[in-house]
Amino acid sequence: MKRVTIDPITRLEGHGKVEVFLNDDGDVENVYFQVPELRGFEVFCIGRPVEEVARITTRICGVCPEAHHMASAKAADAVYHVDPPSAAKKLRELLYMAFFVTDHATHFYALGGPDFVVGPDAPPAERNILGVIAKVGTEAGLKVINARTAMHEVIKMMGGRRIHPVMAIPGGVSKPITEEERRQIEEIAKVGVEFGKWSLQLFDDIVLKNSDYVDLILSDAYAHKTYNMGLVDENNHINFYDGKVRVTDPEGKEFVKFDGKDYRDHIAERVEPYSYLKYPYLKNIGWKGFVDGMDSGVYKATPLSRCNAADGIATPFAQEAYEKMYDTLGGKPVHATLATHWARLVELAYAAERMLELATDPEITAGTREGVTPGLDKALMKEIRTIPTETPDEGVGVVEAPRGTLYHHYKTDENGITTDVNLIVGTTNNNAAISMSLKKAAQGMIKRGQEITEATLNLVEMAFRAYDPCLSCATHSLPGQMPLELNVYDSDGTLLTSRRKYC
Repeated sequence: MKRVTIDPITRLEGHGKVEVFLNDDGDVENVYFQVPELRGFEVFCIGRPVEEVARITTRICGVCPEAHHMASAKAADAVYHVDPPSAAKKLRELLYMAFFVTDHATHFYALGGPDFVVGPDAPPAERNILGVIAKVGTEAGLKVINARTAMHEVIKMMGGRRIHPVMAIPGGVSKPITEEERRQIEEIAKVGVEFGKWSLQLFDDIVLKNSDYVDLILSDAYAHKTYNMGLVDENNHINFYDGKVRVTDPEGKEFVKFDGKDYRDHIAERVEPYSYLKYPYLKNIGWKGFVDGMDSGVYKATPLSRCNAADGIATPFAQEAYEKMYDTLGGKPVHATLATHWARLVELAYAAERMLELATDPEITAGTREGVTPGLDKALMKEIRTIPTETPDEGVGVVEAPRGTLYHHYKTDENGITTDVNLIVGTTNNNAAISMSLKKAAQGMIKRGQEITEATLNLVEMAFRAYDPCLSCATHSLPGQMPLELNVYDSDGTLLTSRRKYC
């Protein structure tokens, strides 16, 4: 048995490695996706005032702090049994749409996109954002940078800072936006809409017009027929901030639709001894191992999965792009993992359009009045916050993070101090599918008798990169099940001793 190790895996958030095992004939026998880091946020959020957790969990990750902030805030709303005013929900969603634009742009242009824009077999030193700029031109590179900068300005304006923002509190938001700020956000949203259209055109020009890339996307080496999960509104359209969780089967039919608070009736989690990432699966089907199909409980919760699970998108241009994607790829559902990059750009366009809708909503400046300092008038603050009055106990908050459905579940004592915290993160939802995709890609790309080159291994890495995994977000705790392993080697690489402790 021969082992091929990809360590570290690249262009993702966090740390991980892939172990590929070849049999004596040189064929891929098995593949293990190993995540050796452990963050433990579920543990050290216990014993905190629940209103603080929305500030603490933003520190899980610098890539998607807004997702944790929103899910945590919604969980705190539920803990206190309080419904924020309509204007507060719209303000939260407005910031969240700006975040979605910049986060999806980050992945496509800096992490996943270089494999297509620069080429999967290009030298590693060129497969990055600088290589993308060299390929598409400096002006195009500046367009990406300027769009992301503008979105971060909105996040800072509304949340106090560009990274790890704080704006949501139990029952609403901490401050309103003024009419002047609203006008600035409106102009930035218009830039975002044009950026979304431009990004999809770039994908069309560089990827879809290259037959080799299209063949790669449609290759069986990058296909898995799993269930799909995503939040939808009352019309079964994609919604990132609110709605019900909808799961469709591998044939595209609705399997279940449920409120986020009921997630434990539908999702269970398991562990494997070689990774700190848990493996969620559909409880009502059961864990059948790393296999796909109707009888397997494995599901995906990616941008493509959200598109598969929904019946459409509620904004005009994104809906057109959504229809074009499915028309081009042969109809719904699409199981081509690499098509997730296309779906991500469709979602970027939707987020920008929705951002513009919210920025031009008359209710968005609630809580302000000419001549009154924002945030100081108690009567005005009621327009953007409902003060909690009930005894806190338990609540669940759910949003769509860019990488998948995000669940925050808190229990507290009567004083609002957390006694139990559970998180199921977007990447965690996709963990089983990532492992399966890596194995299938390795079996498709590594052939007996052929040299295993760096380019070959990058084609394997492309299988997980489509999921845009965030491993810092996804590694938490399951007491009594997670092994801490220490290996000591001498200067020749010989293993001298090994110790393992379950913590």
